[in-house]
Amino acid sequence: MDQINKIRTLSLWIFILPIVVLNLCLFITINPHLLDNTIFTVDWGGRSTFTIPYIDGGLSISRTARTYPTYLLFKPCMIITGILLFKYWIKTNELMQNHNNQVKKNTFFTFGILSAIFLICHSILLGTSFDFDLYKFFRRIVLVFFIIFEVIAQTLFVIQLYKNKNKISKIINERILYLKIVLVSILCIVAVASLPILTSSGNTEFKHILEWNYFIGIILFYFLTFCFWRKKKKT
Repeated sequence: MDQINKIRTLSLWIFILPIVVLNLCLFITINPHLLDNTIFTVDWGGRSTFTIPYIDGGLSISRTARTYPTYLLFKPCMIITGILLFKYWIKTNELMQNHNNQVKKNTFFTFGILSAIFLICHSILLGTSFDFDLYKFFRRIVLVFFIIFEVIAQTLFVIQLYKNKNKISKIINERILYLKIVLVSILCIVAVASLPILTSSGNTEFKHILEWNYFIGIILFYFLTFCFWRKKKKT
């Protein structure tokens, strides 16, 4: 399997795995009775009435995924996703270097690798409980760094693609490139515009709505990447 097909496969898994597992965790959280009287009985802190957090902000991702048994699904899923991200950015960097010999190091690669590392670190910390404010602050900072580095990596990568679109025109779908540009622009604008609200107290529902939808936006980038590269046929 050639380089492009590997990148397309990695991209698809990075999109599918977290979105399926996250929504499965949400399903368990709002339907805890389905697991009553089993070894997977849902902790009381992880139970909720029906909610669609993408719309009403009734739950945070953290509450959905950090309690038993949902963390048994979410934690390994995010670690695997972090490893896939690590491989994705390595393969993508190699591909871009092959089509632009003048570039020895792509900046997006550095931020992409950092985002993967911070996602893995956050996943390892997920589900562990320590009553220390410093620990809770550190766990939040790790997650924030993942989001920041991931958005920066995606933005820099899209810029690189746009600059080199003529060199790689035969192996890309240019329409998808413009969709990627729109997506990362929205992610950047929303991040900056919502910063005052996120750093203030209150507005809990809005923060939850933003959290869920922003997560979808970040991983949607990888579905677009899957569509972006033209599939190479085996010879």
